[in-house]
Amino acid sequence: MAVQGENRPAWIGLTRVVIQRVLSALLTLFLVSIVIFIAASLLPGDAAQEVLGQSATPQQVAALRHEMGLDQPAITRYVDWLVAMLSGDPGRSYIADMEVSDLIGERLRNSLTLAGVTALVSSVLALTIGIVSAINRGSKLDRTLNVVTLSLVAVPEFLIATIFVLIFSVKLVWLPSIAMVSPDASWGDMLRSMALPVLCLTFVVTAQMARLTRAAVADQLDRPYVEMARLKGVPFRRIILFHVLPNAAGPVLNAMALSLSYLMGGAIIIETIFSFPGLASLMVNAVTSRDMPLLQSCAMIFCTAYLVLILIADVVAILANPRLRS
Repeated sequence: MAVQGENRPAWIGLTRVVIQRVLSALLTLFLVSIVIFIAASLLPGDAAQEVLGQSATPQQVAALRHEMGLDQPAITRYVDWLVAMLSGDPGRSYIADMEVSDLIGERLRNSLTLAGVTALVSSVLALTIGIVSAINRGSKLDRTLNVVTLSLVAVPEFLIATIFVLIFSVKLVWLPSIAMVSPDASWGDMLRSMALPVLCLTFVVTAQMARLTRAAVADQLDRPYVEMARLKGVPFRRIILFHVLPNAAGPVLNAMALSLSYLMGGAIIIETIFSFPGLASLMVNAVTSRDMPLLQSCAMIFCTAYLVLILIADVVAILANPRLRS
């Protein structure tokens, strides 16, 4: 029996791990939904008052609150919202009087495009910088890259965005400072309009990923198997590609997933500065107008994207690492 258990196919263990991760993510998402609902309910202000304005009478506000269902107990409102979300109906916006799915659709596409372009550029840069820095530990190049990445991590996003606007929009007049993306815009116009937001996010995300990549690769380079491989005459490039990187895949991919998850939920400052019509700026508008269905739906999308990225990183790390795979 022990031999059979040890010789079982690797895909069985992988499937079990994936199922465990998915169940854990679903449980986390359920707990997060409770936190989001409570946090949204504790926001000061009232959606009915926002819709009617300050000149509305208390009777009008009470009537609209009843129409919106805001006078129901919190547990009832939470259950109704959760059931509607599970059925694919996030509700109707209090302020815009539109389906939340219609409001989110175009904004989500813009945010995914921004995140995708940034992820593509920043991942290549971060991996290159992290690996080069780890291979050349202690050299002048390594110290320079460490200083640059640490400085970029410490600099806030709004300062980087302001500097880039002053340089590329005001001084050089190369790129627009307002990222207006229209649905019928060509890819060239869209990329030009998104250039400054992508550039700012790339600086922030690349610095974080590069430092974590350097740490993971440097840790593997100190392992005995690397020294043994070099003593046997294995080319250093082969050691890096076929031994170090697969073993460092877990920490590197988790670092990338954590950094890239910022692109969905943490790009609020960048989208606000450049007036980018994305999901983050839509959530900011929902907070200011106390539009609870829209706010809760945006927050759930961000949390779901984060958990999906972590799940993908875990699975890819297992597939890339022979030791974890077995």
